[in-house]
Amino acid sequence: MDVHGHRRAFVLAGHGPALLLLHGVACDHTTWDRVIRPLSRDYTVVAPDLLGHGQSAKPRADYTLGGYANGMRDLLSILDIDRATVVGHSFGGGVAMQFAYQYPELTERLVLVAPGGLGPEVSPVIRLATAPGFQQVMGLLTLPGVRHINTAGLRLAHAARLPGTRDVDEIASIYDSFRDRGARAAAGHVLRAVVDRHGQIVTMTDRAYLTESMPLAVIWGAQDPIIPASQARNVEALAPGARIEIIEGSGHFPHRDHPEEFLRIIREFLATTRPSSYDRERLRELLRAGAGRPIRRARAGRRPVAPLTG
Repeated sequence: MDVHGHRRAFVLAGHGPALLLLHGVACDHTTWDRVIRPLSRDYTVVAPDLLGHGQSAKPRADYTLGGYANGMRDLLSILDIDRATVVGHSFGGGVAMQFAYQYPELTERLVLVAPGGLGPEVSPVIRLATAPGFQQVMGLLTLPGVRHINTAGLRLAHAARLPGTRDVDEIASIYDSFRDRGARAAAGHVLRAVVDRHGQIVTMTDRAYLTESMPLAVIWGAQDPIIPASQARNVEALAPGARIEIIEGSGHFPHRDHPEEFLRIIREFLATTRPSSYDRERLRELLRAGAGRPIRRARAGRRPVAPLTG
């Protein structure tokens, strides 16, 4: 459908409480294709292609976290969905946090999957993508022939399980998507808004205390080469009571390389937590007190932080 004059593509499946699934930079709704159908048996699943990605329009537009959060509010409103559990992967995790910050009254729970915004560290490849000339270089690297050879090489390396190639199959798909000039431009705008040569710029750590009454789960692959799983420790310190799950043998895409474990965690989290209740007066109290006060939570089914490896 069109929203504000721009085409927005999305998958809508199932019935029941709403789950909003948000993908990362240069991905689209297909990143969730191994979990959408199982989740749709019990939930209404909304999996959009964010603006500038997939089959959605790629205009010269606002590609900031706040802009994306606004777009998700508008999409849910059009679909007559009043509240949702928001699940965000990588950059989509940053959008999910921004959405919960801007629209707590619309957010029932928050699930962050290898999210951005919880620490400065990020892969050097991501920092390189923000450098001047990246789009021009990528334009040459995605010319026919060059692109086919490179993507085939990446996928062969992944199939051979060469060292450091855990997520290379997914990276090959992202690289292939950059043959679209609009997709390259949108990815450049997105990354420059959240990353510079020193690492991640945008952080939600200073506002984590506002999630006091928000059921929060964080899922990470122990061998994530893009955003290190060690950042999960930041969540433990900033939001005591959050459920943290580290999946051994998984990389940056746990919903793809370990879909059954991912589904188990999601279903258990949804079954053992109650949707948050928005309290305007409580929000005022938290804002006035600031981040210095301790956060107290009481949440069913909390799991301890698993050891980090890799």
